Amino acid sequence: MNKKEANVYKKITTHVLQEMKLKGEKIAMLTAYDFSMAGLLDQAGIDVILVGDSASNVMAGYTTTLPITLDQMIYHASSVMRAVKRALVVVDLPFGTYQGNSKEALNTAIAIMKLSGANAVKIEGGSEIIESVDRILSAGIPVMGHLGLMPQSIHKFGTYVVRATEDDEAQKLIEDAHLLEKAGCFSIVLEKIPAKLGGQVTQEIRIPTIGIGAGSDVDGQVLVLHDMLGITQKFSPRFLRRYHNLSEEIQGSVRAYIQDVKTQNFPNEREQY
Repeated sequence: MNKKEANVYKKITTHVLQEMKLKGEKIAMLTAYDFSMAGLLDQAGIDVILVGDSASNVMAGYTTTLPITLDQMIYHASSVMRAVKRALVVVDLPFGTYQGNSKEALNTAIAIMKLSGANAVKIEGGSEIIESVDRILSAGIPVMGHLGLMPQSIHKFGTYVVRATEDDEAQKLIEDAHLLEKAGCFSIVLEKIPAKLGGQVTQEIRIPTIGIGAGSDVDGQVLVLHDMLGITQKFSPRFLRRYHNLSEEIQGSVRAYIQDVKTQNFPNEREQY
């Protein structure tokens, strides 16, 4: 598919994502957390922007996604929404704002939608959080599911290894995918599962699947922007492809600036009044 065909949609909506699945057009999704980067992604033609709780890692420096708060997620989402014209913007519900309390889940989702202007929310889990999914959907808020490796449950898993390699866990994931589809989710993220399972789930459900380490047979792909641009260097899972080495480039530019300042090469005559 050429660039002209891929950009035929003036505005990406949940309905458009469904059309893309039916047409066999892959969905491209990346994370963003601020106005400037979100604007660049949108202008480049990205389909979906995820304001991920991964901001806890790449923006705030925490080792897990758990510490980020609802207020912080709304701040990041609001910044992104001011920049975006075309992409669908999905916001993660942060840890502790929906598990075990469907009323709180609804209030969290409403706050994100009202205060940031986002297009949809994303929630981790299957049968254990289905009551929260139902309640959010009952308010007319689009929900993206998330199965497989669920970073908010890292202390339960105890490791970031590939999920659903055993039959029981794989079967539960398939059942949860059907459950989320039946509830009314418009899409599901599948994280770090065997490629064969990713393809099977994609074939079995009618809503789009977005993979991160879930193989090539899913309906779309998502990566953390800071990882794929090479800003972060310590995180190198097999599924990550680095499209740039901004870490090296930024540090090189900063070193050149420092040198120019120290040697009084900056500013020159043309760079002052």
